[in-house]
Amino acid sequence: MDRPEKPQAMGLELPTGTDPHSIRKRIEAMEHLLERSFRIPGINYHIGLDSIAGLVPVIGDFVTAAMGAYIVWEARNLGLPKWKLWRMAGNVGFDALLGAVPVAGDLFDLLYRSNTRNLRIVKKHLDKHHPATRVIEG
Repeated sequence: MDRPEKPQAMGLELPTGTDPHSIRKRIEAMEHLLERSFRIPGINYHIGLDSIAGLVPVIGDFVTAAMGAYIVWEARNLGLPKWKLWRMAGNVGFDALLGAVPVAGDLFDLLYRSNTRNLRIVKKHLDKHHPATRVIEG
Protein backbone atom coordinates (compact mmCIF):
# COMPACT_ATOMS: atom_id res chain seq x y z
CA MET A 1 0.00 0.00 0.00
CA ASP A 2 1.35 3.44 -0.90
CA ARG A 3 2.04 5.76 1.98
CA PRO A 4 1.24 9.44 1.52
CA GLU A 5 4.35 11.58 1.17
CA LYS A 6 5.18 13.97 3.98
CA PRO A 7 5.66 17.63 3.09
CA GLN A 8 9.29 18.54 2.50
CA ALA A 9 11.14 21.83 2.81
CA MET A 10 14.82 22.32 2.07
CA GLY A 11 15.23 18.55 1.78
CA LEU A 12 13.83 18.01 5.28
CA GLU A 13 10.74 15.97 6.02
CA LEU A 14 8.24 18.09 7.88
CA PRO A 15 5.97 16.03 10.11
CA THR A 16 2.39 17.23 10.40
CA GLY A 17 1.61 15.80 13.85
CA THR A 18 0.89 17.67 17.06
CA ASP A 19 3.32 15.66 19.18
CA PRO A 20 6.37 17.48 20.64
CA HIS A 21 8.80 15.79 18.24
CA SER A 22 6.85 16.94 15.16
CA ILE A 23 6.56 20.48 16.49
CA ARG A 24 10.30 20.55 17.25
CA LYS A 25 11.10 19.51 13.68
CA ARG A 26 8.86 22.24 12.22
CA ILE A 27 10.38 24.91 14.48
CA GLU A 28 13.90 23.80 13.55
CA ALA A 29 13.02 23.95 9.83
CA MET A 30 11.56 27.46 10.17
CA GLU A 31 14.60 28.67 12.13
CA HIS A 32 16.90 27.23 9.47
CA LEU A 33 14.96 28.96 6.70
CA LEU A 34 14.95 32.31 8.49
CA GLU A 35 18.49 32.35 9.86
CA ARG A 36 20.84 29.90 8.10
CA SER A 37 19.53 28.83 4.69
CA PHE A 38 22.16 30.59 2.54
CA ARG A 39 25.92 30.97 2.79
CA ILE A 40 27.82 34.08 1.74
CA PRO A 41 30.66 32.79 -0.45
CA GLY A 42 34.17 33.71 0.55
CA ILE A 43 33.47 34.51 4.19
CA ASN A 44 31.44 31.37 4.96
CA TYR A 45 28.79 33.32 6.91
CA HIS A 46 25.28 31.92 6.95
CA ILE A 47 22.29 34.18 6.43
CA GLY A 48 18.63 33.43 6.00
CA LEU A 49 15.41 34.78 4.68
CA ASP A 50 15.21 37.20 7.62
CA SER A 51 18.29 39.08 6.43
CA ILE A 52 17.40 38.94 2.74
CA ALA A 53 13.73 39.89 3.05
CA GLY A 54 14.72 42.67 5.45
CA LEU A 55 16.22 44.48 2.46
CA VAL A 56 12.68 45.10 1.19
CA PRO A 57 11.44 48.11 3.19
CA VAL A 58 8.54 47.49 5.60
CA ILE A 59 7.05 44.46 3.82
CA GLY A 60 10.12 42.26 4.25
CA ASP A 61 10.32 42.94 7.99
CA PHE A 62 6.59 42.38 8.39
CA VAL A 63 6.72 39.03 6.57
CA THR A 64 9.72 37.73 8.52
CA ALA A 65 8.16 38.91 11.81
CA ALA A 66 5.04 36.91 10.94
CA MET A 67 7.19 33.87 10.22
CA GLY A 68 8.98 34.37 13.54
CA ALA A 69 5.59 34.64 15.25
CA TYR A 70 4.79 31.19 13.84
CA ILE A 71 7.63 29.80 15.98
CA VAL A 72 6.09 31.46 19.05
CA TRP A 73 2.69 30.01 18.13
CA GLU A 74 4.16 26.52 17.82
CA ALA A 75 5.87 27.00 21.20
CA ARG A 76 2.48 27.87 22.68
CA ASN A 77 1.17 24.58 21.31
CA LEU A 78 3.95 22.84 23.22
CA GLY A 79 2.73 24.36 26.47
CA LEU A 80 5.66 26.66 27.20
CA PRO A 81 5.08 28.94 30.20
CA LYS A 82 3.72 32.39 29.42
CA TRP A 83 6.89 34.13 30.54
CA LYS A 84 8.90 32.15 27.94
CA LEU A 85 6.33 32.97 25.26
CA TRP A 86 6.56 36.67 26.17
CA ARG A 87 10.34 36.47 25.97
CA MET A 88 10.12 34.83 22.56
CA ALA A 89 7.60 37.42 21.34
CA GLY A 90 9.94 40.13 22.63
CA ASN A 91 12.79 38.66 20.58
CA VAL A 92 10.65 38.71 17.42
CA GLY A 93 9.33 42.22 18.15
CA PHE A 94 12.80 43.60 18.88
CA ASP A 95 14.13 42.09 15.66
CA ALA A 96 11.22 43.50 13.63
CA LEU A 97 11.42 46.95 15.23
CA LEU A 98 15.14 47.44 14.76
CA GLY A 99 15.13 45.66 11.41
CA ALA A 100 12.70 48.27 10.09
CA VAL A 101 15.29 51.05 10.48
CA PRO A 102 16.75 51.80 7.02
CA VAL A 103 20.34 50.60 6.40
CA ALA A 104 21.24 50.12 10.09
CA GLY A 105 18.35 47.67 10.42
CA ASP A 106 19.71 45.58 7.58
CA LEU A 107 23.06 45.30 9.34
CA PHE A 108 21.25 44.50 12.58
CA ASP A 109 19.38 41.66 10.84
CA LEU A 110 22.70 40.07 9.90
CA LEU A 111 23.85 39.97 13.52
CA TYR A 112 20.77 39.53 15.71
CA ARG A 113 19.15 36.13 15.23
CA SER A 114 15.89 36.22 17.15
CA ASN A 115 14.65 32.94 15.71
CA THR A 116 17.82 31.12 16.78
CA ARG A 117 17.34 32.53 20.28
CA ASN A 118 13.74 31.33 20.26
CA LEU A 119 14.74 27.88 19.04
CA ARG A 120 17.20 27.67 21.93
CA ILE A 121 14.38 28.48 24.39
CA VAL A 122 12.16 25.78 22.86
CA LYS A 123 14.93 23.18 22.82
CA LYS A 124 15.77 23.83 26.46
CA HIS A 125 12.11 23.39 27.41
CA LEU A 126 11.72 20.23 25.34
CA ASP A 127 14.94 18.68 26.66
CA LYS A 128 13.66 19.17 30.20
CA HIS A 129 9.98 18.28 29.78
CA HIS A 130 10.00 15.95 26.76
CA PRO A 131 13.43 14.23 26.78
CA ALA A 132 12.33 11.73 24.12
CA THR A 133 12.47 14.55 21.53
CA ARG A 134 16.21 15.10 22.02
CA VAL A 135 18.28 14.92 18.87
CA ILE A 136 22.03 14.48 18.84
CA GLU A 137 23.38 17.52 17.01
CA GLY A 138 26.02 16.62 14.47
